[in-house]
Amino acid sequence: MAGYPISFWAGFLALVVVLLAFDLGILHRKQPQISAKNALGMCLFYFALAMVFNAWVYTRISEQSGTEFLMGYLIELSLSVDNLFVFLLVFTHFAVPAKYQHRVLFWGILGAVVFRGVMIGLGTTVVKEFSDILYLFGAFLIFTGGKMLLAVDSEPDMENNRIMGFMRKRFRVTQDYHGDRFMVKQDGKRYFTPLFLVLILIEISDIIFAVDSIPAIFAVTTDPFIVFTSNIFAILGLRSLYFAMASIVHRFEYLKYGLSLVLVFIGVKMLVNHHYDEKIIATDVALLITAATLAISILISLIKTRGHTQPERTGWVPGSPSHSERDEH
Repeated sequence: MAGYPISFWAGFLALVVVLLAFDLGILHRKQPQISAKNALGMCLFYFALAMVFNAWVYTRISEQSGTEFLMGYLIELSLSVDNLFVFLLVFTHFAVPAKYQHRVLFWGILGAVVFRGVMIGLGTTVVKEFSDILYLFGAFLIFTGGKMLLAVDSEPDMENNRIMGFMRKRFRVTQDYHGDRFMVKQDGKRYFTPLFLVLILIEISDIIFAVDSIPAIFAVTTDPFIVFTSNIFAILGLRSLYFAMASIVHRFEYLKYGLSLVLVFIGVKMLVNHHYDEKIIATDVALLITAATLAISILISLIKTRGHTQPERTGWVPGSPSHSERDEH
């Protein structure tokens, strides 16, 4: 496995299993609704754990790998923030009770861990066998960054979400929520609940976001161990990050612009470095530029949205056309 002892992979996977089991089985067994204070504490815990792992990579593997992990983690964590806007839009529109949201996100993140592992394995194999695919990855990131920039102010038409429409037409779905259950039995027949449909939408959202974020980290490194671990550490803390920021996520409105620019920059870095077959744009330099771009966009957001109390219903949700698109038709 890319030259690393099997114990490295086994140890990391065991850590992930323990964290997931602790999170759902112990931490929230008696407290289904997560408070912002507890969520913030969990965010700090996951961040500290990622930094401890980063120090381990730095000393046990190499300084270069440590720097690559740090930048990969920062990129993946930053791009995952875009997921938070989607979570907020979906949960708000479908009126998902706060005490059930944590279960949806848990299973959504568990699916994300598995799916991203598969995507990273396939991506690593393709890059190894056909390195020029990095040109395609780089161009795709530039295109995605530009597309994200154009979609920042669009308002999604959640009432006509195609994914929800597809599920309701082809499966039996209850009208109301049944606690935190995804499936119930009524009149001898099994029905999905609206909570399951929300889970499907969350899962599809993460799959689509992964298509953006995984190529981005290949601009930093093609080492599968670093790619996988930095991705998973960013995903593990996403649920806690949502509950910590749910009430103030609208204050980060301009962060979307920063994320768009980061994607474009990472795409350019990938194209330039691969074309010249050397690190024209060094990893540490790219790390500084990325951090500065995100910091500036956050600062602008906090200044521009001062006094705002209601979140903007703008952004992009899979399967939801924008109202402007519907008006054109």
